[in-house]
Amino acid sequence: MTDLSPAQKAVAAFNERCGLCFSVDDDWVEQCLAAALEAVADQVVPEEEGLNPVNAWNVEDWNHMNITRYQREETRRQLLAIAAELRGDTTTTETP
Repeated sequence: MTDLSPAQKAVAAFNERCGLCFSVDDDWVEQCLAAALEAVADQVVPEEEGLNPVNAWNVEDWNHMNITRYQREETRRQLLAIAAELRGDTTTTETP
């Protein structure tokens, strides 16, 4: 058996726990979970406009703004990468 990615392990665990509740195929479940992850990414970490240095009070504030924005973007990229993997898309997701 091949190694499963974290996304595939999550789908397998979901199917194992809910398989009795749903009589659907794995592909349908993966597509639904991918859509749910994309919705989470849009709601929790939506795409942002560029930062404006005028809004920073000082250099430390500007650095903090950049770091936290990078963290949000990375979270969004990871969520969308898992969704893409569930959909079977091997291309990269969005780029900043």
